[in-house]
Parts: sequence; structure tokens; C-alpha cells
Amino acid sequence: MSSKVFSTDSLLILAQWLAAAFVLVIIGLVVSVGIMYVVDRTQNRHTIRHNYPVIGRFRYMFERMGEFMRQYFFAMDREEMPFNRAQRSWVYRAAKNADRNVAFGSTRDLSRTGTIIFSNAPYPPMAEQATSPEPITIGPYCETPYSPVSYFHISGMSYGALSPVAVKSLSQGAAKAGCWLNTGEGGLSPYHLMGHCDIVFQMGTAKFGVRDKEGRLDEDRLAELGRHDNVKMFEIKLSQGAKPGKGGILPGVKVNSEIARIRGIVEGEDAISPNRHPEIGNNEELLDFIEKVRKITGKPTGFKFVMGDPSWIDELIDCILTRGEEAAPDFITLDSADGGTGAAPQPLMDYVGLRVTESLPILIDKLTEAGLHERVRVVVSGKMITPADVAWAIAIGADFVTSARGFMFSLGCIQAMQCNKNTCPTGVTTDDPKLMRGLDPENKSVRAANYHKYMEYGVNIIAHSCGVTDPRRLNRRHARVIKPDGESISLAERYPLPPARRR
Repeated sequence: MSSKVFSTDSLLILAQWLAAAFVLVIIGLVVSVGIMYVVDRTQNRHTIRHNYPVIGRFRYMFERMGEFMRQYFFAMDREEMPFNRAQRSWVYRAAKNADRNVAFGSTRDLSRTGTIIFSNAPYPPMAEQATSPEPITIGPYCETPYSPVSYFHISGMSYGALSPVAVKSLSQGAAKAGCWLNTGEGGLSPYHLMGHCDIVFQMGTAKFGVRDKEGRLDEDRLAELGRHDNVKMFEIKLSQGAKPGKGGILPGVKVNSEIARIRGIVEGEDAISPNRHPEIGNNEELLDFIEKVRKITGKPTGFKFVMGDPSWIDELIDCILTRGEEAAPDFITLDSADGGTGAAPQPLMDYVGLRVTESLPILIDKLTEAGLHERVRVVVSGKMITPADVAWAIAIGADFVTSARGFMFSLGCIQAMQCNKNTCPTGVTTDDPKLMRGLDPENKSVRAANYHKYMEYGVNIIAHSCGVTDPRRLNRRHARVIKPDGESISLAERYPLPPARRR
């Protein structure tokens, strides 16, 4: 009987407390609403909030949530930007070694202008006739040339823009996959080296990682990097897809003590790179600088850029031919104007530079006409994350394809569009320990390697369907593009290769 009474009394006390808490919550809400009403009515910064106190605040909340809701709940498979769900899903499945087949037909609009389709052969080679790609030598005149076998590699992503765990995962994944890892312009970090993979050191306009206290090139540090066995090439960054004509941007909130030490900058301050290399103001100075880096390091040296006016390539080629092919860059990395993994001004990202679909054929044609394509290897980057993208680039004439965002997806990136805010929910682009905790390098490195593996497998499938045994044998005859009238035309007709001019 006493236990029953005790139980009843306890329930009554609990009910009283809950009622009191409810009343306090209501009072708190009323007071909060009253305060917000007064604040909104007396401020003049936000018209909506002034005219519609309290209620107007929901507009800003919905605006912030809208992007998330559209991307993950309302968008169709082929509608999301910059990468749609179909593209991302393929990468996720490849990285997880899951089933990559689909049922019931394609959801891709095959009549849209600019759509690429491949021309299947009536009698494709048997699977057992497939051959492995032959190594391509970069830098034949260098003390230490580089001859990678793979045609697909990891593009530039700086430590600082990416988390240390993400960089470590990519380094280990690149080693497993047999591809190179580009450092990005943030310098060579210990995390890039943890996997003992091949490294391409990217030198941005601020010379991060190879700069002295005044921001000038430190030749001793450069020579030290050149002696590193894992560092295979040096890439001089003139511009990139998200910021043509402007240097890198790393917000101060992401510049911790380690990043500051690696880059040679001040902790907590924005890392804003100059618009260009101070010592490179014309073609002659570009070739001089390439030769200087190549001589100091003994390694292949090239440059990365986004194409603007194509006539610049003609001027550069004339300069190369005047000096002799030994003076040529060992490679050129062509980025697309719609590239970019970090912070960038929207006017540059949206409106400056040529897309790779236009610029790559131009670059290949001009090098071919000058007889320099065998000397100057072409690396292409920018929004190519599926086998069809890579196969197209190879068919056009690229020697290598690199991807940054594709490998970010393989690590678990969900396209949250928070790369520059240090709040990446997947831990890929943040140094917040709580957010990085979910990234396991052992697991993610396997996923990065899987993505590379099935990328090459997918390109091989396309190549075999087109009638060649090796993807490097793809050419412009093997692909077609949809014209505005809905009909397709061969890339060989759309972009006929010019004959090499006599020298």
C-alpha cells in the first residue's frame, strides 16, 4: 500500500515539475518573441525584419536551408549543381566497391546540345585482348624524367583547404592506386608523404613551402624538395579554374600554427596569393622560370593555367620554337573554368575563363600543329569525375587526366558547399577535430584507391566498346557530340587535327 502511495505521489510531483517547466518555456518564448519584436522594429539593416518583425526572420532561415533542401530532397538525379546526384552516386558506389550497374534505361538527356556519346564498334575486341597502358615519359631532357603508367591522377588540393586526415587518406590511396598526388599550392606537408606515393609539387604565386621571409623563391628549399625521392614533378601554377587571374585564397580561420609553418606565413591571417608570380610577366620570363626550376630540381617542370584568349598559346609556342624544344615546359596542366575546390570570388568562378570542353581541343591542336605534342605532355583537369569524362579527354588528345572533387567524393564529401567555412560536415575540408573524427584514413584510402580502380575499369569498358584494346588508343573518331539541331557529329569532324607545320 505504501509503495502504491509513493508511486502516486512521485507521479504527481513529476507532473507538477513538467507543468512548471512548460509554463517557464511558454514564458521564455513569449519574452523572446517580445525581445525579437522590439529588436526587429528598431533596427534598419534588414527591411524584411523591420516590416515583418519576428516572422521575417524565417525568411533568412529558409534561405539558408533552401540550398540543402533542394540538393538532397527535391532535386532530380540530373539536376543538382555543380555535380548531380547521378555523377556523385557513381563515385560513391565505385569508392565503396558497390554495384555500379543501373536498371531500366538511362536518365541522361541524350538530345541536349554538347552531349558526348561514344561510337561503338561492330566487332569490339574480346576482354582477353585488353592491354595495359604504356608508360608516358614526361621531361625527356631532365636529369630525372618521370614515366607514369596511369592516365588518371589526383589533382591539386592544398593541406589547409583539405583536412590533415583527408590528405593522409589521399596519399595512402594514391600509393595503393599507383597514381600521383598533387600537393596544391599549400606546400608539401607531412600528410602528403605518409602514403609514400608519387608527388607533384605545385608552386603557387605565393611560393608557399618554397618561399623566404619576403615571399621570394627560396632556391635552397626548392633544391631540397628536388632531392626528395617521392617528389616527381614541379607544377608552376599560373591560374586555376575557380579563380582565373587571381591567386589562392585560404581564410584566416583555417590558418593554424601547422599550416602557417608549412606555408611560411602568419597564423590566423588570410593567405591571399598574388595574382601572378612577380617574376613571370611575359612568355620569356615564364620559360626562364621553368628552366630555373628544372635546373635546380632536376625534375620535370610545367605550368597550370586556365585558357582565356587562345592566341596566347600561339605566342608561347613561337617563343618555344625560337629557343628550341628543350626549353619547352615538360607538361601543361589545363584547368577548366568551372573547376575549383575551395573559396573563390563568384564573378571569377562564374564568368572568367574557358571551359575545358572548348579549351582542350584548342591546346591539343596548337601543340600538334607546332610538332610539340610529344614533347609537351598535356594534363587536363576540371569537373571530370566519371569514366565518360576521362575517355572524352583522352580521345581529344590529353595524356593525363586529374580530378580533385572526384576524389573528395570518394572520401565521403556530400557537396555541402562549406569548403571555405571550416564547417565541412564530413571532415574533408576542415581542421575541426570533432568534424575530422569520422574520417578513418585506413578506410578512406581504400575508397580513394577503389575510385581510381573503377575509373580506369570504366574507361576501359568504353575503349573496348569503341574497338580499341587500350584507352590511350582512343581518338576523336571514337566520340561524337550533339549539335544544336539534335544530330551528332564526330569529334574528328568537329575538331579536325591540323597537320604539323614544317620547322
